[in-house]
Amino acid sequence: MDPAGLIGLVLAFGAIFGALLLEGADPMSIFLPAPLLLVWVGTIGVGIAGHTIKDILESFAAVPRALRSKAPDPSATVETVVQLADRARREGLLSLEDAARTIDDPFLRSGLQAAIDGTDPEDLRIILEDRIATKRTRDRVHAKYFADMGGYAPTIGIIGTVISLVHVLENLADPSALGHSIAAAFVATLWGILSANVVWLPLGTRIRRISDLECTQMEVTLEGLLAVQAGANPRLVGERLRSLLPDDGKAKEAKAA
Repeated sequence: MDPAGLIGLVLAFGAIFGALLLEGADPMSIFLPAPLLLVWVGTIGVGIAGHTIKDILESFAAVPRALRSKAPDPSATVETVVQLADRARREGLLSLEDAARTIDDPFLRSGLQAAIDGTDPEDLRIILEDRIATKRTRDRVHAKYFADMGGYAPTIGIIGTVISLVHVLENLADPSALGHSIAAAFVATLWGILSANVVWLPLGTRIRRISDLECTQMEVTLEGLLAVQAGANPRLVGERLRSLLPDDGKAKEAKAA
């Protein structure tokens, strides 16, 4: 599990409530039912209006996976593919059928099985590239949903503030209540900006980043599978795949070598 997402959210909310305490304010003073209802439910509602129900359900289902998922390690994939290439070169492609059943990565497992079954290399490339493109498109939809809500939330908060200020102007005859009423009016703006920049936008960015890392690993796997199918030299396969890795992955591979 990569804890960056959860750590970031805890730090952000901790800083906000810590600032309230340092200012001598009561943190509970911002938990007013009306602004909370308007900003959170209103923002989700506007987000639903701009997407399909399937998009919404899949987007929220992607949140736990994005927060809990471990960042993929393409260097481990390179090592696995090099071992497969070495065995295929010595014993033939059909000898990998048993190994295919023990591979945990479903993308690598299904691609290797297709190669063993005799799928044409060009067809195999098209199939695997289509899978990568489909995943990237689906993840972009999930990320965009939260990014959109990050754009809606501040405006919804301003709407809440305007509604509250209208109520304040209706009660100008009672000066003793104006201070509290005006402070409460700005709580909606606070929650709009807070929810956008501390929750919705970071979630969208997190989902997109995890997707990019997973797609990069899948692209490395694709090139490795095609090399294994072609019976390429394992050493050359390793060098080819390492050239596709980010700098940190290359460093790991160099250290292992």
